[in-house]
Amino acid sequence: MSNQEALDPTASSTDPILEIRNLNVQFEMDRGTSRVIDDVDLDIHRGEIIGIVGESGSGKSMLASSLLDAVVEPGVTTGEIIYRSPDGESIDVLDLSEEALRKFRWEQISMVFQGALSSFNPTMAMREHFEETLEAHGYPVGSGMERAANLLSDLYLDPDRVLDSYPHELSGGMKQRALIALALVLEPEVLVMDEPTAALDLLMQRSIVSLLADIRDKYDLTMVFITHDLPLVTKLADRIGVLYAFEFVELADTESILREPAHPYTRALLNATPNLDAPLEEMRPIEGSAPDPVNVPEGCSYHERCPLATDICRDQPIFEQVTDTQAVACHHWEDIDEIPLTTEVDQ
Repeated sequence: MSNQEALDPTASSTDPILEIRNLNVQFEMDRGTSRVIDDVDLDIHRGEIIGIVGESGSGKSMLASSLLDAVVEPGVTTGEIIYRSPDGESIDVLDLSEEALRKFRWEQISMVFQGALSSFNPTMAMREHFEETLEAHGYPVGSGMERAANLLSDLYLDPDRVLDSYPHELSGGMKQRALIALALVLEPEVLVMDEPTAALDLLMQRSIVSLLADIRDKYDLTMVFITHDLPLVTKLADRIGVLYAFEFVELADTESILREPAHPYTRALLNATPNLDAPLEEMRPIEGSAPDPVNVPEGCSYHERCPLATDICRDQPIFEQVTDTQAVACHHWEDIDEIPLTTEVDQ
């Protein structure tokens, strides 16, 4: 499905910090090969926030883990993930040794994993988590803890209180923000977040999203925000990639995704979004179910659920640029208004 000219429909003046080519993640199973990332190509621009959205089981978490070559065995990751450091060095993430990868994961790209609220050691004070991370990477603890305190303050936490507390003494929102600070203490260039707010209430989710935008600007970060919550990520991301059945079906700037989504699946996601201002009967659940990763349909992977599908969709996948800021995997994007948007997501 890859089309190199359509990889970055929102081309900017900045160079890519990550270049992903022909990325595949697969697991060998008794009933066949389960391919959970399927030949993905993507450029991530330095300094941008890109949101990756899709239903549960669409491959979002596997994409996040693969960026750090952290897919657990027996998963096999192939392809290229090229990281371009600020000094111009090109690093093939999938070709790093274990020791080089250990340093890379914290010092160049850091990650907040899904379910991270339980990731702290309950027998260690928060201060120890930060000190242990700094010591393990040979960073000066004194200056590192000063950075930690600044990060916690930037996340609207009292550094002394948080650092002297044990994890169970902090609320969910406080632990999540402390974890973000921990992920940034070694000054990485890229922060990958896999469903970082899923366990939090709506008010805290919005608060953390707002803080992340400020953190990106202050520390000149690149962020990859993985979520199933399309309305949430539209308040943060510069671009959004929509995953379906382990591959991108749409990649565009956030405004285009909200106002003129070009793929039937993107429209279905928006129409299934709860909206307090819209009548309940206007919500449209997505009919059918996502494909089995061992048996993904030929052609367009969405055709079995798509009201616009024709024979060409069943036979010939496509991914093409349709505007200066938008690329889509759909033969019938020009007829997309046949699927009206019944809900509106505020940015």
